[in-house]
Amino acid sequence: MAYVEPKSYPYTDEQIQARIAEYQAADFKYFDYPKAYRFILNAIDLTTLEGSDNAAKVQQLCEKALSFENKEKQIPTTAAVCVYPPFAAQAKSILKDTPVHVACVAGAFPAGQSPIEIKVAEVAYAVAQGADEIDMVISRGKFLEGDYQTVYNEIAAIKAACGQAHLKVILETGELGTADNIYKASQIAIAAGADFIKTSTGKIKVNATPESFLVMLDAIKAHYEATGKMIGMKPAGGISDAPTAINFIKILENVLGEKWLNNQYFRIGASRLADKILAEI
Repeated sequence: MAYVEPKSYPYTDEQIQARIAEYQAADFKYFDYPKAYRFILNAIDLTTLEGSDNAAKVQQLCEKALSFENKEKQIPTTAAVCVYPPFAAQAKSILKDTPVHVACVAGAFPAGQSPIEIKVAEVAYAVAQGADEIDMVISRGKFLEGDYQTVYNEIAAIKAACGQAHLKVILETGELGTADNIYKASQIAIAAGADFIKTSTGKIKVNATPESFLVMLDAIKAHYEATGKMIGMKPAGGISDAPTAINFIKILENVLGEKWLNNQYFRIGASRLADKILAEI
């Protein structure tokens, strides 16, 4: 899809807050709580992204992702594990022939401050090592300068390097500042080939919020209404307990509806949430 200048966001901050309050106060449309908790667990990208990560820690993470499954109690695995590229081959070997995908952050995560050639090379490496999904981060500095074309071009180049791997584009919404910026960045990412758009790296103070989540869902909805193409959504960072996750699910089902209520189109990036959701189940 060719670059098109993004449109402005049609809602005010006051309207955003009113909608969030309405959605979170409502009863579930498509779930009861037991089903909602199982959906959340099955949507989690179980994540470790630390400088201290090593083979033993990745082994433990992969085994944990698989350990949740209990067919008798209808408890699923997580959707994926998310690791740095040097661990992609190890994770792929452990998770082969299971429902759990291997996601890699790549492309100069988390700052995005590398030449595009370096970003593309890292993405290509991760895919060659077995990554099913790539989580990249946009160049926020370029975006905030108004250089939307470069942001688009970089995403498109990384999408090409992904081959058959799905691409999740991280906007780092906590650095974009306004709902209008988040909406425009969402449109650019979608136009450049994102399979998912994602709120955050989890590496700054402000990560996934209901406000940024709602704005991004509105961009996905507008794209779907214009083209018929579904784009996935991944809030990440700061969703660490069951009530918070439930509030995000209520917003999701009210804005996008039943078609998005599966892990093909919805993920949650988390390291601490899964155990708490299992406890609720």
